[in-house]
Amino acid sequence: MGRYRVSMDIGGTFTDVVAYDEERGTYTAGKASTTQNDLTEGVFSGLGQVIDSPASIAFTVHGTTVGLNAFLQRRGVKVLLLATEGAGDVYHIARGNRARLYDLHYRKPRPLVPLSDIVEIPGRLDWQGEERVPLDEDAVRAAAARARDERFGAVAVALLFGFLNPAHELRVEEIMREELDGVTISLSHRVAREWREYERTSSAVVEAYTAPVIRGYLERLQAEMEHRGLAVPLHVMQSSGGVVTAQSARERPLQTLLSGPVGGAMGLVALARTLRRPNLIGIDMGGTSFDVSLVIAGKPDVSAETSLEGFPLLMPIANIHTIGAGGGSVAYAEAGGLRVGPESAGADPGPACYGRGGTRPTVTDANLVLGRIDPETFAGGRMALDTDAAREAVAALGEELGLGVSGLAEGIVSVINAKMGQAIRTLTVEQGIEPRDFALVAFGGAGPMHAAFLAQELGISEVIVPRLAGAFSAWGMLETELRRDFTHPFFRRATDADLAELTEICAQSAREGRDALEAEGVAEHACRVEHSLDMRYEAQEYTLAIPVDSLEAPGELGFVEQMTRRFNDAHDFRYGHSNPGAPVEFVSVRTAAFGDLGRAEPEELAASAGGAAQRKRDVLFDGTDHPTAILNRDELGVGTELDGPLVIEEATATTVVPPDCTLSVDRFGSLVISIGKDA
Repeated sequence: MGRYRVSMDIGGTFTDVVAYDEERGTYTAGKASTTQNDLTEGVFSGLGQVIDSPASIAFTVHGTTVGLNAFLQRRGVKVLLLATEGAGDVYHIARGNRARLYDLHYRKPRPLVPLSDIVEIPGRLDWQGEERVPLDEDAVRAAAARARDERFGAVAVALLFGFLNPAHELRVEEIMREELDGVTISLSHRVAREWREYERTSSAVVEAYTAPVIRGYLERLQAEMEHRGLAVPLHVMQSSGGVVTAQSARERPLQTLLSGPVGGAMGLVALARTLRRPNLIGIDMGGTSFDVSLVIAGKPDVSAETSLEGFPLLMPIANIHTIGAGGGSVAYAEAGGLRVGPESAGADPGPACYGRGGTRPTVTDANLVLGRIDPETFAGGRMALDTDAAREAVAALGEELGLGVSGLAEGIVSVINAKMGQAIRTLTVEQGIEPRDFALVAFGGAGPMHAAFLAQELGISEVIVPRLAGAFSAWGMLETELRRDFTHPFFRRATDADLAELTEICAQSAREGRDALEAEGVAEHACRVEHSLDMRYEAQEYTLAIPVDSLEAPGELGFVEQMTRRFNDAHDFRYGHSNPGAPVEFVSVRTAAFGDLGRAEPEELAASAGGAAQRKRDVLFDGTDHPTAILNRDELGVGTELDGPLVIEEATATTVVPPDCTLSVDRFGSLVISIGKDA
């Protein structure tokens, strides 16, 4: 029987692995370069740093952006879309709103399926899900023949009102299975059993487009893990923040689209629980991207839909705002000004200081020039950095802009900090949330290096850098639960709703959820179910999910009034206003089934026995070199208190504490930085 709980997180530049030893109660983290040609190589390279063999694993979970990268880089498969006769243009008509009002050159995103690859199938359901015109099975077989003859890699099926009655979509699948061998088939009611035809169609198309890539990768990884001795199921992170087995992930691949970044969001939830700090802003800065997520009142900020590259997706998802800003973000001159990102140097060739052929300056090069990174201890000493190459790259751009090496290096850092600060405001200030009411949690390899400067810009008084900061997203994956989500249409005016019907819908969904969890190996006593109602003011377009506390007796007087009051409060919190007198509608019932898989216990550290060993080097802050103490994080015991400027080094990250800030270490080993006014 294995003794380690292991998580693996593939990023654009590095692959992080975290192992928790259940016998000793200790954590170990590993970091390896992401191998783009074969991602499994990077996974096993990182895995080898923390455990001897997959045979010693008791539980494992994996987060990946394989599907997301295939989508963003347009490397998915050729998709044939089947639509109801007369509604074949729904996917291309899309919505009429303009994402950028003043952009004269704005164009809608180019659909993943051209009009020539959309086949209209006769057969019709009405708005109540009743059949009006029988399904034309001959037309379905003709479409299957085309998919076979023209070598389509996947078929997406999105029929009108399929979310109310899936009978036609299910029959289409049966015929396709009879006619085709090995072709992926995505049914819209399975992907998203929700109203709004375009959004449901878009979700089904994206799943069909990326599914073969995701399935192929998971099959290769699981086969190799088992070949090397893995004796337990491989789990995969979902965009919702829960996990499922790799088998379920292959069946519902869309749910894994954002499985990499969401690990950090779930780590935030665990950290909020451990530190008893209910409101946290998480920033994850790696080599390629910068992700922002929130924990509000101890719960993750989760929504029922998102949009990627202009394409809507209906699925439960932890709200994560991502921009192209990382250690590898390239600096360049444009129109006489300095720009940084979103282009990244990636892992190969990487920043100039990596010595792999990169010549353009990046954020990592700038931090190295400023003295904030030690070239000998970067990435735990596994990668020596070339300071001269970094200075040459920064100097070349500085000459073009008329700036010295130090001035340009600080300029690069200031520009990227401004971009990241705006990303945080997008998820807070623009949503009516005051960032000063939150603590800022910094993780990722580069997040702790920039966090104090971001906190000062946003008026946040405290920064927390958790243990294993560079692998925090991987750590967060060990702290979550198995999760399955179900949606059932329930379109009613609240005052006219049949509460007995609502009770039956919730009971049925609960049974489905528990059955799904038990099928994935979760014991009945470890299951729990949560319900919520999508609600809106009458004739509104969008909804808010309002939790339902109890269904023991939903018919009692006051249930509708209670839900309406909660909706008004939630609307006021989210949008800054509400309309208590307006009629309210129910739209859908959502059920989330959770399975407890156990979790790693937080490791408390011993109190400090003495001061940590220090060395000094000059680090540039605000144009002035400051003699700065350089410390090893492993030597900082609980209760340590130090004044900035400081640089704290560890195997997976570097933390910078500017002048006029103070550092303390809490009982869990978190670095707590109090931000001074002049930081």
